[in-house]
Amino acid sequence: MTGTAPKRTVDAADWQARGRQSIASLGGLSKTALTALEKLGLQCVADLWTHLPLRYEDRTALTPIAELRPGMPAQVCARVQAAEVVMRRTRMLVVVIGDDSASMSLRFFRFRQAQLSAFAPGRRVLCFGEARAGNVGVEMTHPKYRFLGEDEQVAVDARLTPVYPRGEGISVERIGKLVDQALKLLPAEADLEWLSSKQLTELGLPPLTTALRQLHQPPPEVDLVELAEGSHPARRRLALEELIAQRISLRLVRKRMDGLRAPVLRPAGQLARQLADQLPFALTAAQQRVLEQLRKDLARSQPMLRLVQGDVGCGKTVVAALAMLGAIEAGHQAALMAPTELLAEQHRKTLAKWLEPLQIDPVWLAAKVTGKARTRALERIAEGAELVVGTHALMTDAVRFKRLGLVVIDEQHRFGVHQRLGLRNKGVQQSYCPHQLVMTATPIPRTLAMSMYADLDVSVIDELPPGRSPIVTVAASQNRRDEVVERVRQACALGRQAYWVCTVIEQSDTVEAQAAEALYADLSAELTDLRLGMVHGRQKSAERQQMMSEFAAGELDLLVATTVIEVGVDVPNASLMVIDNAERLGLAQLHQLRGRVGRGAQASSCVLLYKPPLGEIARARLGALRDSQDGFYIAEQDLTLRGPGELLGSRQSGEVGFRIADLVRDADLLPLVGTLADQLIEQSAEQAEAIARRFLGANLRYGLA
Repeated sequence: MTGTAPKRTVDAADWQARGRQSIASLGGLSKTALTALEKLGLQCVADLWTHLPLRYEDRTALTPIAELRPGMPAQVCARVQAAEVVMRRTRMLVVVIGDDSASMSLRFFRFRQAQLSAFAPGRRVLCFGEARAGNVGVEMTHPKYRFLGEDEQVAVDARLTPVYPRGEGISVERIGKLVDQALKLLPAEADLEWLSSKQLTELGLPPLTTALRQLHQPPPEVDLVELAEGSHPARRRLALEELIAQRISLRLVRKRMDGLRAPVLRPAGQLARQLADQLPFALTAAQQRVLEQLRKDLARSQPMLRLVQGDVGCGKTVVAALAMLGAIEAGHQAALMAPTELLAEQHRKTLAKWLEPLQIDPVWLAAKVTGKARTRALERIAEGAELVVGTHALMTDAVRFKRLGLVVIDEQHRFGVHQRLGLRNKGVQQSYCPHQLVMTATPIPRTLAMSMYADLDVSVIDELPPGRSPIVTVAASQNRRDEVVERVRQACALGRQAYWVCTVIEQSDTVEAQAAEALYADLSAELTDLRLGMVHGRQKSAERQQMMSEFAAGELDLLVATTVIEVGVDVPNASLMVIDNAERLGLAQLHQLRGRVGRGAQASSCVLLYKPPLGEIARARLGALRDSQDGFYIAEQDLTLRGPGELLGSRQSGEVGFRIADLVRDADLLPLVGTLADQLIEQSAEQAEAIARRFLGANLRYGLA
């Protein structure tokens, strides 16, 4: 289907009147319930339209007890035969019920004494739950139930019962009733639909109102497998809507940014040439190409918003340094922000070494900079310090730049959209918007970049500097651990250094992985002839930095670490990486960790220690890493195996927030999404924003952050 511009127009006024009504207007909600709904992102009626069920319960029929099978959700109507409190390993209420076909048990581990009295023998009860195998026949644990009058007719539901995500302070049933109320406020199909009937037919999708009703109130004959897998047309329509909303929100960021004024930076290039002349290496063709793209952007009066992505070790930092020198030579300040103090400190040291001959002294600002040092740093920034390096601390209100011209954000996937744009407002004092360069060492598949970074121009450094040693990657079972320990000993005896990474800090009965502290103790006992150090996220920053400095200086042979060393650690003499319980990490993270070695001229190795037996996905993951060092190939494989959330670190940043769409499953929609969203914005930014807002609701994010 071609991306023909939509012919229909949404009745924004009708949507505004209905969809933007506060949930409180539906009535009967306590302050506690409203707070719980707000935590779920539900503030207005339109939010309820897109608050989709987690699953569905089929209460459209009654099942005789004799026909129940383990794992089968079912509704039964029976009489209470007996009820008692029994003691096994824990105290529980056991109720025996029966119909004309057979008997079964109900088990309640959490109950009140009144429930025991309520389950009086002979009472009729209607129960819904999942049957499971019991000691004698089938049983249900904590089923939903209600008592029936003696002559009451059992009225089964006419449609499937949706089960909604809920929060503390409000029940699933209450949310369901609110959704039913909200659906009654849906505008007419012609007022809400923005796709033409021809487009819907070509896509095989229902109108939006039809899709919403089908998902909230599905008929008994609906294919639940299609709904669960996301292939049902109604689900696909909502996925398209969510992708469109996301795209619009990000394109509006760009449109609003393009309407701002940025400083025109056209330096003579003297500082950049001086730095290039003193570097012990020449820029690759890919670095030069990207640097030229940056220079063209910086010479425009519209703010640059560019993402530079490249594999581990491709040389993004030196490209950023040359761009920042351009801003400095043009009379403006440059700032570099990183998500962790470890990475920010690494950048500060690297830049200080490169720029000291140019008489540029970077200002350092992080949470640990306090007292007089912090006061002096803030003064220097306000006075116009040429270069500032720091963490989130750069976004605090106390930081006031004099002439901020360029912001560089490293490992941007660890920042949310608001954080990514936060430094923009630092230019308001000068009535212009600073240029922004964001970088990542996590190669991003094209399909993902189209959706998640639609507000950014994308540059790729797709070439590694010459002289980087290849990394031989092998997978080994934990049964061969002794061999790996000996390999570490031999490598260090030759003057090399090694990392041994594990995935948790403290021993846990629930996590089958070596803890850093236990591993450090074990290896210290086994490798008495080596100098060992340990770093993890719970250490004080100063202690962790001291350990890293000692390792970088060659004062330690082996560094035991958690994934805190994933980024920002550059020790060329380290040539061996051991990753414990490698099956627990995603491909992108494994690739990042592996990139800590192979940074010098020596041949390097990475050993992936795993606990057998390996599952199918874990086997595919380790195999992909063993077979390739191409970060973009690995990113595509990671997206396929685990999805976008893990690839981009959404747990840290909340960056990937799709509730319905799946960027792997729905990849075929993405080209259409880009075309339609951009056309909607061009036709009417107000209309496009209305479409995005009715889906994203309170989570709509665009350039007002």
